[in-house]
Amino acid sequence: MTTLIYKICPAALWREAEQAGQFDGAPVDIADGFIHFSTADQVMETAEKHFAGQDGLLLVALDEAVLGPSLKYEPSRGGALFPHLYGVLPMSAVRWVRPLPVGSDGKHVFPPLEP
Repeated sequence: MTTLIYKICPAALWREAEQAGQFDGAPVDIADGFIHFSTADQVMETAEKHFAGQDGLLLVALDEAVLGPSLKYEPSRGGALFPHLYGVLPMSAVRWVRPLPVGSDGKHVFPPLEP
């Protein structure tokens, strides 16, 4: 069974990564030394906390198994374990990319998520 994890990313930055064939991380990822991801249970809170009201975002679903041992689950908000990738993100891990628009209530409108 495939386990998906999620990355919220500005569309322009993701399109650059697609052209390059890999994603090196957003500025916050580069500063922290790893690429931040969320599980299906965490991604909506991540959007509210770090991307509130931001338009022009994409939601990227990734197959965590493709990322191998460079992916580590580590404590973050309130002790919850979040997936962090120590290395570049290969495009081979991407399962789908969908727009993450802001709804009329100011919250992001998520596509259906899989755990």
